[in-house]
Amino acid sequence: MYRYDAETAWSAGQILLLALLLVPAVGAAVVALLPERRARLVSTGFAAVTFVLSVLPAVVRPTEYGWFDYRPGDGPPMLPWAEVDLPWAPALGLEFHLGVDGISYPLIVLTGLLTLLCCGYNRKGRALAALLLVLEVGVLGTFLALDLILFFLFFEVVLLPMYAVIAGWGGPNRRAAARKFVLYTLAGSVLLLLGVLLVVTSAGTGDLVTLTGAAELGPETQRVAFVLLALAFAVKAPLWPLHTWLPDAHTEAPTVGSVILAGVLLKMGTYGMIRVGVGAAPEGAAYASPVLGGLAVVAIVAGALICLRQTELKRLIAYSSVGHMGFVLLGIATMSITGVQAALVGNVAHGLITGLLFFLAGTIKDRTGTGSLDLIGGLRETAPRLAGLLGFAAIASLGLPGLAGFWGEAFAVIAAVKRGGPFWLTLAAVAAVGGALTAAYFLRLLRRVTHGPATPAVAASSPAVTRIEWLAWTPLILLTLAVGVVPALVLNDTVVPLANLLGVKL
Repeated sequence: MYRYDAETAWSAGQILLLALLLVPAVGAAVVALLPERRARLVSTGFAAVTFVLSVLPAVVRPTEYGWFDYRPGDGPPMLPWAEVDLPWAPALGLEFHLGVDGISYPLIVLTGLLTLLCCGYNRKGRALAALLLVLEVGVLGTFLALDLILFFLFFEVVLLPMYAVIAGWGGPNRRAAARKFVLYTLAGSVLLLLGVLLVVTSAGTGDLVTLTGAAELGPETQRVAFVLLALAFAVKAPLWPLHTWLPDAHTEAPTVGSVILAGVLLKMGTYGMIRVGVGAAPEGAAYASPVLGGLAVVAIVAGALICLRQTELKRLIAYSSVGHMGFVLLGIATMSITGVQAALVGNVAHGLITGLLFFLAGTIKDRTGTGSLDLIGGLRETAPRLAGLLGFAAIASLGLPGLAGFWGEAFAVIAAVKRGGPFWLTLAAVAAVGGALTAAYFLRLLRRVTHGPATPAVAASSPAVTRIEWLAWTPLILLTLAVGVVPALVLNDTVVPLANLLGVKL
């Protein structure tokens, strides 16, 4: 039986956190030097090792001092399972500070899993494989960083690799979509840098363990900082009305690029909103919460209405992300444990389900040569397995109880109801209507793509699901079922860290 030993466990934890970043970084360098024919195998091997490492923080966490025995007020507002805190630039007060807790852990595992699946699925050579591993370094670093300057640097690492993925392997309008992605993201980066510098200079530290609870910042500083940070994270998430780069990027990106973009890159924005925005400026977040709630509900309804008029498969799925991220933002805006838990499980569910949807959409588009809903009808007549998988992913995304998509949306609405008052009750009611519209556009999608006689493009396509496709999709299907039945897989260790983050007494 595993027995906790402080010196051994923390040493193992430090090595583990450093390895989580070093393995994919070394993998990217190695893959870039290999012949094309070996790139997929080697990149998949490095990604597999990283995925195993991403699961291990739950094993090395100290049991005697873990969340089961720790209560608010016993120590610092944030107590990582494992952390690395090394001097980086002492003259500037900068530290290489990494850590993992119950809030970041599910997203770290999700990043490791989706990168592994994309590396195994990738058929476009070593350059794309190397870029996928570089993206993994940036995303994992963002979720692990416990220093604001370090967080900003990792947050920016993904910009150029994602631009290269879209511009290098995307569709006919890939360069315009990639430029739009960069321009929006750079604008968000400027706002993020301003917010980070304001917090660091005002508090005299960038350490998120110290900053959580914002004892060092005055109310006005928190309000200004939160506005800057929230706008920056809203661009990355993306949240309405700063979402217009997303459909073009998804439509033009290659399949693996869309999966990584939807599955983990968008989560950097919502995670940053929770960890940095609410953590470092809770009074600012509370002040802005009605505005956030209003924008969230507009995103839910607007995203659904736009999806009802879409005629391109990947574009429809991209706009559906706007609505799903609206539910995540609504949960955060309630500033309650239930609401932020809804946001956390909604993040993971969206990564699993929308990742699967983009895998399927990419396969359909590759086989038929088109993503137009007018040209890909009757899929169940020629490819019933593919049609069945698309149906499963669609009903999971619309929030069917028993599947992962249900918990985040349902409990975001419940959290708004529990917040109380006419304003929040109205937001809850409108969000529920938006959920019904989500069901409407996904059922419309299934009717147009899977039902009716097979179109010429579908009839001429290959009906078989390949072994590589099954290997890439099966983990997402199983985890969608598992999280739907047992949401504690995501939420088990979040109550106490969220109570400390939000200043709630248990």
